Amino acid sequence: MIRFERVTKRYDDGTTAVDDLSFEVAEGELVTLVGPSGCGKTTTMMMVNRLVEPTSGRVLVDGRDVAGVDPVALRRKIGYVIQQVGLFPHRTVLDNTATVPALLGWKKAAARARAAELLELVGLDPAVHGPRYPAQLSGGQRQRVGVARALAADPPVLLMDEPFGAVDPVVRERLQNEFLALQATVRKTVLLVTHDIEEAVRMGDRMAVYGQGRIEQFDTPATVLGSPATPYVADFVGSDRGLKRLAVTPVTEADLDPRTESTERHAGGPEGDRDDARVPLGTSLKDALAVLLQHDTGRLTVTGDDGRPLGVLTPAGVHRALRRATAPTDPSSR
Repeated sequence: MIRFERVTKRYDDGTTAVDDLSFEVAEGELVTLVGPSGCGKTTTMMMVNRLVEPTSGRVLVDGRDVAGVDPVALRRKIGYVIQQVGLFPHRTVLDNTATVPALLGWKKAAARARAAELLELVGLDPAVHGPRYPAQLSGGQRQRVGVARALAADPPVLLMDEPFGAVDPVVRERLQNEFLALQATVRKTVLLVTHDIEEAVRMGDRMAVYGQGRIEQFDTPATVLGSPATPYVADFVGSDRGLKRLAVTPVTEADLDPRTESTERHAGGPEGDRDDARVPLGTSLKDALAVLLQHDTGRLTVTGDDGRPLGVLTPAGVHRALRRATAPTDPSSR
């Protein structure tokens, strides 16, 4: 859906922000661009909607070179979410959300109906929040409105520049969870810029780790953490990269012990007590460990799609899973 072909951006003072960049983002994929300030990740993103023009090379969206598309028309078809949100302070939340459909010529009733639908989708009651003004909302609520506005005209591509950076850590994690759930429904092609390695790992289907103007590694979070391509990447993702992999490594059936008679008695019968510690198969090891540590049983029931127990995660199983999660990735398996 998005393709960079040998793209370079060089400014008049000689600064090279992006140097010979080539990569591709598949339709429906969420790719995080992560790196230190000034490394070129925001410049990369802004070349997609022509807020920045490349010095050389091509940027294509859905097979079309964006250089040949009117920039205003292009931007109206690409959702854009920034850290400061950028809501119009004199317009209501509903009218803010309806901005792009209105610019595209939708009738007012249709634009407002779409805005109300999107507010509800991002967890805001349009009847309650729609008539309010941005100053009457919390930071997290304003960020939700920013996402809703970006999605209002149903764009195939969504650009997000540090979208959750202006809220406190608790709200940030909640917004990340909500956006990932939303993305599972709407399946937009997303470029998300962040300087936070934890956010890049958590959010991205794949992640691009930037050096100075170049991508040092472009792969799945698990591969980047398990097999850093360069010493720079290894240093950037941190010496605790094995622990970070817990967030992107799911619990599998191979990690489970069978439910024996003794474990069933401990859990309250063949079906298990509905109050015992349990998580669905596929839960990340990080989240499974968090649940396990909140209980005194020393075991965690893991359930299938139908809610029935598949087995238990015990300390031995956790040890197996941890070894799998922190082992280097075999390059031949990529």
